[in-house]
Amino acid sequence: MSWLLRSACAAGLLVFALGCDSLPGKPLESARPINPIDVTDFNTLWSTHCAGCHGAEGKLAAARPMNDPVYLGVVTDDEMRGVIAHGVKGSAMPGFLATDGLGLSAKQINLVLAGMRERWADPKVLAGRRPPSYRAVGSGSVAAGQRTFQRACASCHGPTGDGQGGSVHGSVVDPAFLALVSDQSLRSTVIFGRVDLGMPDWFGYRSGALSEQDVTDLVAWLASHRVEFPGRPYPGKDKQAAMVAREKSDG
Repeated sequence: MSWLLRSACAAGLLVFALGCDSLPGKPLESARPINPIDVTDFNTLWSTHCAGCHGAEGKLAAARPMNDPVYLGVVTDDEMRGVIAHGVKGSAMPGFLATDGLGLSAKQINLVLAGMRERWADPKVLAGRRPPSYRAVGSGSVAAGQRTFQRACASCHGPTGDGQGGSVHGSVVDPAFLALVSDQSLRSTVIFGRVDLGMPDWFGYRSGALSEQDVTDLVAWLASHRVEFPGRPYPGKDKQAAMVAREKSDG
């Protein structure tokens, strides 16, 4: 092979190699899939990991709305990171911190948190108001919680909490419901309400704002309706009545 022919072949191979990225049918760099652990777009992270329970816009879904300025104004970044990373024991909220490449990285958890605050937080929402603590600082009384429920909640949820006789037809003492939510979830709902469903926060109850102890007692009363085997015939009301009677006798 002559020197000229060898040079021409080498030049041709060089042109072919340099032109590989523009070969017909080859995907563009922008079309290549991204490793899930490398995703940094909030909308993608939210729709993939969060929207199924918390809603596409952070509200109107089965779980607590994150599109809630009051909630975001009380819960700290550290508490929120812990919930996202490790979930909530006794509830349907799983932990998302990546293990073996599955889930969210610490960086992605921070991106989700920052995205929620950027879109839905309002730094002025608590002006002049001091909410009860996010986590309970003491124990609650079932009997006192029952009285608080009658005063603050029965007009909407009915005198026994089963939705009968109230303006909201849905039970908050259904054992199947209570099996899916933790005490902390109940506390959050009592304090922050459900802004997406018209339920007021602790400050907007018709009977007046709820105190720290009111909230703790109310959660104790709601939790007393849990049963060992949700969905089976079970004397739930008898159990709850016995707990109230025991408290009265101890007092």
